[in-house]
Amino acid sequence: MTFAKMISKKTLTAAVAAAGMMVPLAAEAKDWRGWNIHVEDYPVSHGMEAFMAEVTEKTGGELKGKVFHSGVLGSQPDAIEQLRLGIIDFGVFSLGPMGQAVPATNVVSLPFIFKSVPQMYEIMDGEGGEALGKALEEKGIVALGYYDAGARSFYNSIKPINAPADVAGMKVRVMNNDLFVGMIEAMGGNATPMAFAEVYQSIKTGVVDGAENNPPSYESTSHFEVAQYYSMSQHLIIPECLCMAKKTFDALTPEQQEVVREAGRNSTALQRDLWQKREMASMEIVKAGGVTVNEIADKSAFQAAMAPVYETFLADNPDMVELVDLFRNAE
Repeated sequence: MTFAKMISKKTLTAAVAAAGMMVPLAAEAKDWRGWNIHVEDYPVSHGMEAFMAEVTEKTGGELKGKVFHSGVLGSQPDAIEQLRLGIIDFGVFSLGPMGQAVPATNVVSLPFIFKSVPQMYEIMDGEGGEALGKALEEKGIVALGYYDAGARSFYNSIKPINAPADVAGMKVRVMNNDLFVGMIEAMGGNATPMAFAEVYQSIKTGVVDGAENNPPSYESTSHFEVAQYYSMSQHLIIPECLCMAKKTFDALTPEQQEVVREAGRNSTALQRDLWQKREMASMEIVKAGGVTVNEIADKSAFQAAMAPVYETFLADNPDMVELVDLFRNAE
């Protein structure tokens, strides 16, 4: 055998061996990584675990993964970028902070854009959710469902709030966001951005008169001990998105994609049910603790008071006029 033939034979043998070694690697899909900011025992967390379990079961184990709770894979802004790159495969993200990466999602941070939680479900499961889904997809993110993150309402140590005029003169802690500062100022109140961890002591000592949040947060932080008036304004209803990296989704077969979408819908229904039960339990606790809870059946006066907030937002985002109208004019 000539030297050239020996080299050719060796090269062919090496190539075959290399190909043989590569086949298992190519056939073996990597486990998905799911990002979650919440602790393991939380409605969002249970919804995510159910999503991954259903996908694994219905694909016969072809698709599997793990949910990493408590933000161990990084902060939300970092995780969103990792999702867009396909480093993280799926996760649940608040549409509030999502606005930095996908500006269209800022629409759900407008005060009183939703009239109620049931209405939020209807809009997000319909045209509104589809519109935001398209904006997300343009940024490399596929929306699989919109979770319930609760409705934020006012609480304070002075009196029930039934109308915008009741907020006038009050010092109210808000998140550090111009929209939320503008919301309080539009009602004649004094907005006070501060760290959430400082709220209890600030209300207790009179630095602020109150704050705003959803019932589980109001209850679990014991804020109800120092602010015993809880008014169901539901001024902010910001859903969370069960999202998948478009890179991960696009690599699936059409059959697998349908399994994923169905699992997303089922997960969303489960999470919403668990969240509602959590809210009811929290409300029972605060009522037993002596809190005065008042409903606000007609929120039209509050919505009308938000005109300056909307004008400023649309002046800064003229391309979002139609999107805002889609949400604001929904029945």
